[in-house]
Amino acid sequence: MNDYQSRTRLLVGDEAAGRLSRTRVIVFGVGGVGSWCVEGLVRSGVRHVTIVDPDSVCPSNVNRQLMATARTVGRVKVDALKEHLLEICPEAEIEARHEAFCAATAGTFSLDKYDFVIDAIDSLQDKMLLIRTACESKARLFSSMGAARKLDPTRVSVAEFWKVKGCPLARSLRQGFKRSGLMPRKKFKCVYSDELLDNAGTPQEPRANGSMVHITAVFGFTLAGLVVEEVVSNKE
Repeated sequence: MNDYQSRTRLLVGDEAAGRLSRTRVIVFGVGGVGSWCVEGLVRSGVRHVTIVDPDSVCPSNVNRQLMATARTVGRVKVDALKEHLLEICPEAEIEARHEAFCAATAGTFSLDKYDFVIDAIDSLQDKMLLIRTACESKARLFSSMGAARKLDPTRVSVAEFWKVKGCPLARSLRQGFKRSGLMPRKKFKCVYSDELLDNAGTPQEPRANGSMVHITAVFGFTLAGLVVEEVVSNKE
C-alpha cells in the first residue's frame, strides 16, 4: 500500500499529497453522486472521510451507484461503501453513519472539525438545512444540484450557487431560501447541468426520475476534484 499514491505524488508533489492525507471530508448522501465523490477522494489520498446516508441498496440503484451490485442489494449503503473504500486503502479512517441529515439530527454533526462538507442529498428541506448549517461552519461547502434527466456529460459545469442556471433544483432552493428569509451566510460552489430531458419511460416509483452513471459519476468526480484542487493549491 505504500506505493498506491505514487502517481498522485508524481503529479502534485509530496507536500500536497501529505495535505490530502490529512484533509477531513464529510459527505452527505452516497447515492449516484456522493458514492463516486467518495471514491475519487479516497483514491486521491484523502484518508479521513465520514459518509452519511439513511438508505439501503435497492435494485434501482445498481445502474449508477458505486457500491450497488447484485450482491449488495439490501445492505446498508454506508456499510457497503465503507467496505469497498477500505479495500482501496485499508489505512483510511472511514466513519459510516447510517442516518439522515435533518432537523432532528443536525445538532449531532460537528461540521467545524471537517475541512470540507459535500452536499449530495436530494430532500429539498434537508438540503436547505445542510447548506445553511455548513455555511455557518468553518468547513468549505461544495454542493451537487440535480443530476437526473440528463445524458450529455459535456454540459456538467461548476458555478457559484446564485449563478447556477437552468437547474430546477437550484431554482427551488433559491426560492425556498428567499421565502424563509434564512439565507446561506457564505458563497459556495455547485456542480450542475442545464440539460433537462423528459422521462421516456414509465416510473416504477413515485416522483422518480431517470438517471445514468455517466452523468452522476461526472457530478461526483467533479465534486471530488473541487476538494483536491483546493487542497493542492492552498499551501500550509
